[in-house]
Amino acid sequence: MNDLSGRIVIVGAGHAGGSAAAFLRQFGWTGPITLIGEEPIAPYQRPPLSKAWLKGEADADSLALRPASFYSDNNIGLRLSTVVSGVDMAARAVTLDSGEKVGFDHLILAVGAHARKLSIPGADLDGVLELRTAADAEKLKSALGPGKRLAVIGGGYVGLESAASARALRAEAVVVEREPRILARVACELLSTFFKDYHQAKGVAFELNAGVEAFEGEAGRVTGVRLADGRTLACDAALVGVGAIANEALARQAGCACDQGVVVDENALTDVADIYAIGDCTRRPLPLYALTGRLESVPNALEQARQAAAHLCGKPTPVAETPWFWSDQYDIKLQIAGMPFHAVRQVVRGDPALARFAVFHLDAENRVQAVEAINAAPEFMAGRQLVGNRKPVAPDKLSDISVSMKEVAV
Repeated sequence: MNDLSGRIVIVGAGHAGGSAAAFLRQFGWTGPITLIGEEPIAPYQRPPLSKAWLKGEADADSLALRPASFYSDNNIGLRLSTVVSGVDMAARAVTLDSGEKVGFDHLILAVGAHARKLSIPGADLDGVLELRTAADAEKLKSALGPGKRLAVIGGGYVGLESAASARALRAEAVVVEREPRILARVACELLSTFFKDYHQAKGVAFELNAGVEAFEGEAGRVTGVRLADGRTLACDAALVGVGAIANEALARQAGCACDQGVVVDENALTDVADIYAIGDCTRRPLPLYALTGRLESVPNALEQARQAAAHLCGKPTPVAETPWFWSDQYDIKLQIAGMPFHAVRQVVRGDPALARFAVFHLDAENRVQAVEAINAAPEFMAGRQLVGNRKPVAPDKLSDISVSMKEVAV
């Protein structure tokens, strides 16, 4: 029987950390739980930052994961605007930037990731922004509006969502991507083409195969983006969205193995006894593919929070979930299940011209490795099931919209 009365410190009060605290109480942990976060607000949903928040459709209260009273009601010590500067394993305590030490019997690192920086001239100008927190979103929101021009560096999902929000606020938007296509690292070519065409129809401009040499500015504020070919794109703000780097410093200090993310097992446990890591900071097993990798998503944060809490409370290890992701842009809902590892062919179901279709990625045995679904909830739901059960499908039936996804899945 596990001792459920020890002290747990959770470093990071984001989606993963806040959920871990809740799961611990749900699963029966009775000991002290301290949740420490650097931001001044309690755990909140981050995906709407590039969408509803920018458009003024959400605020801190509406994005809160749980009511403010939840933490006190469940005897969870919530310490906000607090930086953990170190881990003292000899004392079994974390050190705060104030010098105070907070002791633990078990430590959960939910420290997330930080935005990758561009090491180019002008990167420190006002108006050169990133989007990881509510404070970042508020800065970006204040820079948007009629007649404003936003330059997005990086054609990934956050950048495209922000460009869509900029257009909704009647600002101009240009996306600069160094690869030949947007979403090059995270989506198939058909999806890249679809989103590029859709954004262009909404007034977004694109610069592909374009390197960024510098940000130009006046009086300390950005006024343009200078490209490698010598052209300068005028802008009132520039959003840099070129990926994120796992926060590993505290884990390394505690002696945990790291490999572009804190290495954990199926219980979110590191190789150091009594230290767990969850969320964007981790490199975790992907059992469906016999691989390890980083998953930066809300479903991953929730899954690993549940894994850590279950292990600490002596519950069975939760069944591994099919990874899934989503993105909302204009009236388009993209849902992705699985990852296209080992895929050798693609099967398209539906019509991209109607903005309702799905791309299925199959391996050599016709098992679905991943599905990318545009406004196609049935295909996403059935595809997620197919990714998880590893059963082969008939490609001709999969592409035939007269055959229901329920029939295909059976």
